[in-house]
Amino acid sequence: MGGAAAVQESDVILELKDVAMYFGKVAALAGASLRVRRGEIHSVIGPNGAGKTVMMNCISGLYRPQKGEIHFKGERVNDVRPYERAVRGMSRTFQKVEVFGGMTVLDNIRLGRHIHLKSGILSGSIYAGKTAREEIENRQFIEEEIIDLLEIEHIRHKPVGMLPYGLQKRVELGRALALKPDLLILDEPLAGLNLEETEDMARFVLDVNEDPRWNITCLLVEHDMGVVMDLSHRVFVLNFGNMIMDGTPQEVQNNPEVIKAYLGEEDLYATRR
Repeated sequence: MGGAAAVQESDVILELKDVAMYFGKVAALAGASLRVRRGEIHSVIGPNGAGKTVMMNCISGLYRPQKGEIHFKGERVNDVRPYERAVRGMSRTFQKVEVFGGMTVLDNIRLGRHIHLKSGILSGSIYAGKTAREEIENRQFIEEEIIDLLEIEHIRHKPVGMLPYGLQKRVELGRALALKPDLLILDEPLAGLNLEETEDMARFVLDVNEDPRWNITCLLVEHDMGVVMDLSHRVFVLNFGNMIMDGTPQEVQNNPEVIKAYLGEEDLYATRR
């Protein structure tokens, strides 16, 4: 299992314990256990229908598993609503881009800051004092950190629905980053991107993980094995709702069961070139 059991409790930001999710008689997850260490990029791979997105939905609170426990930052969150998980430091992007097409890039990203707003109804009705300072701080964070990181200064005032798909992906990532999360869940962030866009997105993920200004732990679901093996500290492998292994990229590439179930000889060769 790649030494996963040796992880210290204080190092774990997210833990799944024997999580199961059923749709009728079909087990989308059949007792998955997983530990994500703080400060790492931990990827989840598996063939279509393996249960990857179902797992992400359970973690983010969109689904409530019928069995098992989910712990985030040491607290059980099975019954915690998605909004409350965001408040506690969890954000995500989706397999299919979820943006507000009629709103500008800035307004889409600003939505991600709503959980950090502390002004009450009275102070919020008067643009002065605490409310003004809060607005300035949020604007600086979005424009000087997120907009700069994602290199989208030139489109900040454009409606998102008018942008190419690759830029919409950046906007969705920007909105997730606006929460300034401790854990960022990325559900197929590279899907539908060309080579240049893929390289840019991979660079953004590395930046938010490695830059001490962000220091975000990432849980990544992705089919691009080259990117997964290059970016990940650890890789979690699912197949038909079952965990095959949890190990380093090297351990995953060399595991015969993983090769047979998912990577295959051709994909394995591609990851080693």
